[in-house]
Amino acid sequence: MSRLDELFARCRAEGRAALIGYLPAGFPSYDLAVEAMLAMVEEGVDAVEVGMPYTDPLMEGPVIQAAHERALANGTRQADVLRTVEAVAATGAPAVVMGYWNPVHRYGFRRWAQALKDAGGAGAITPDLIPEEAPEWLEACRDLDLDPVFLVAPSSTDERIAVVGRTNRGFVYAAAVMGVTGARAELGDGARILVERVRAQTDLPVGVGIGVSTGAQATEIAGFADAVVVGSALVSALQERGVDGVRRLSAELAEGVRAAVRP
Repeated sequence: MSRLDELFARCRAEGRAALIGYLPAGFPSYDLAVEAMLAMVEEGVDAVEVGMPYTDPLMEGPVIQAAHERALANGTRQADVLRTVEAVAATGAPAVVMGYWNPVHRYGFRRWAQALKDAGGAGAITPDLIPEEAPEWLEACRDLDLDPVFLVAPSSTDERIAVVGRTNRGFVYAAAVMGVTGARAELGDGARILVERVRAQTDLPVGVGIGVSTGAQATEIAGFADAVVVGSALVSALQERGVDGVRRLSAELAEGVRAAVRP
């Protein structure tokens, strides 16, 4: 059983969804990024997505793109991402890298998978990679007991969702709305419909991300999804209010997730 499997089993036993928070490594500095991620865990975030800074994060909105640029300008490299993973994993919370494929490919995906495992990482989310183009990556993940996580979106066909459901380990990442990442005032019904479609194809937990920014929204999503994923709102909190802002928002989100009424 992987660390993500253990997390979702524990959350099921507690009758609640998991809360997953995202921040890029190296933003606004290496030390502050690590401090903020540890604060997230202390305030009730169950797992951390450690963002791998990249020059062309095509799925990200302006908030996270700017954070990537700042991290790269700071000189953040793969070694810093892996050290960040190690710091988060030391808390006992699963650390999952959210990263685009080109840097992993350049590093050498087998070498990178081993480095991620050595750092205590639980797996990796690769938003610009599809399972059909990743047989060797999937083999490396199986060999090292890492969880590969691919995404689905409202535009995904049932066939695409089925492929992702058969291939993923840990959970399925469901992008709740079309478009790039970013906090939204209204989430609409698309997330619930997408979760229902995913559950028709797989028994894996379903995590919903893109748009969640408040405790009330976290409560709404946690009422029907297995995980609530929050990124841009935490990045903004760190940018505008520092680690204390991340701490306060994490506590609000954790309270919201735990307040949800689940079927």
